[in-house]
Parts: sequence; structure tokens; C-alpha cells
Amino acid sequence: MNTVDTFELEAEKRAANLPDLLVSAENLASTVLSGVHGRRRAGQGDDFWQYRPLATGDALRDIDWRRSARGDQTYIRQRELQLAQSVGIWVDSSATLRFASQKSLPTKAQRARVLGLAVGIVMLRSGERVGLAHKSLPPRRSPLQRHALAQALALDVDLEFEMPDIKVLPAYSRAVFLSDFLAPIDILQSAIGDAANKGIKGVLMQVLDPAEEDFPFRGRTIFQSVFGSMKHETQKASDLRDRYLDRLAERRDALSQLARQVGWHFVQHRTDNSALSALLWMYQAIEGHKR
Repeated sequence: MNTVDTFELEAEKRAANLPDLLVSAENLASTVLSGVHGRRRAGQGDDFWQYRPLATGDALRDIDWRRSARGDQTYIRQRELQLAQSVGIWVDSSATLRFASQKSLPTKAQRARVLGLAVGIVMLRSGERVGLAHKSLPPRRSPLQRHALAQALALDVDLEFEMPDIKVLPAYSRAVFLSDFLAPIDILQSAIGDAANKGIKGVLMQVLDPAEEDFPFRGRTIFQSVFGSMKHETQKASDLRDRYLDRLAERRDALSQLARQVGWHFVQHRTDNSALSALLWMYQAIEGHKR
């Protein structure tokens, strides 16, 4: 089994468990679980909805002759109106996401990509158009799109920050951004501003390693960047803890405020926490049930 298949299988496994989690944890309505957003009504869709008696003004092409032949009445076969949403997923490919503080933990990149693909699978199953807000994969509704997403997201992370490409997303669509958001925040502000101008609503999920949140370092410690070109050595790492945690809290507050300003949702996720819980939260947020 190659890397893409392994990665897709892991994300597929998480997506498959999501409906059961929704039922047990949130007791959401069946229309939400099926992804139709409570908009079930007759129209030009693909799925059968109901039969009803022929009425004045109905087109002959809509008659279901097989159903009508069972009795004395002529029946119309109604299809369900499907108003598919477009969902754009952006997973940060920066080198900073390569970090994992323990061998037992996934890197931030691995967790972000699995979550990004998993939410894409769920939305595709719900009949939505899904694509990436980068890597030239615009939202589509196709059986082949799942594998296209997996192929794009399974690529190795890059050395440079790749900004979300809002141009590929239709107006009034939805977006999911996954990153550690440790890059200069003005880059993200620009992308979010462009999205807001197009009426796009979305989710910011900050993926962090537990060491980045807890700062467990004591004594002599060498901090080295993932690029290898920068490092800082200290004999007493604990002296840096308060200042570091203050800076991290400032970034969290800035991200939360940025999201609120444009009607988005923001949450932090640690790689030692449940990926399924994070997926559940994202699904609810995208569907508008996170208040």
C-alpha cells in the first residue's frame, strides 16, 4: 500500500466514525447527518424524494409509468432539490508543521492533513463540492475528488508558507483553514479579508504540539528552527516559559478576534487530543451548529 492509500485510509476511517459520534454526542437531526441542511424539497436534483398524483401543469416526462401501472392513478416521480455548497480546504504546508515533540505523536502536518482530508470526505458524502484553497484543485462534486484530495494533501510539506488562494473559491462558499498559524498574522489577515469580501464563511483550526502549549523545558535547552539555520541555547529554559506562553496567548487571542470579526469559527487542537473530536467540531462549525 502506497503513501497516498495509507493516508486516505486513515482519514476515511475517521470520517466513517463521524455520524455515530454526532448521534451520541450532539443528537443532531437526521437531515444534518445526511448533509442536506434541512433544505429537502422538490426540485432538479438526482435523488428520488417521493411519488405524488399527477396534477395540472405537470410535464409528461415526469410521469413514473411503472409506478402508475400498479393502480388507477397516474403518479409523478419527484426528485429532491439539492443545493450543493462549495467547501475549500487549506492545509498549511509550511516546514514548521513538521514538528512533533514525541515519537508517539503525529507531526502537526500529519494531523492537519488527515483532518483536512477527513472533513473533505464527510462533505463529499453529504453531496457538497469540495476542493483545496490551494494546489489548483477547485471544488468539485465527483467520485474521483476524494482521491484527488488525498493525492494533493499527501505531498511532503514545503519549506515556505503557501497562502490560501481565495480566487479558486466561489462567492458565499465555506472554507476550512488548518495550520499552526505561527507565521506572521498579516498574511492570514489578508486571506481572511479576501474571503470575507466574497461572503465566504469558515473555520480556523490551529494545530499545535503539546510541547508548544505546555512549554515543558527546564535547564539547558537548545531551541532550533526546522530550517536548521536558527538556534537559541539557554542554560535555564524555565526562565523563558512565561514570556513564551504570553506570546502564544496573544497569538491565540488575535486569531480568535480575527475569526469573530468576519463571522468565522476558531479553535485550537493539540496533536495529543482526539482527532475525531476535532473532526466533529469542524463538521458542526461548517454546518452552522457551533454557536
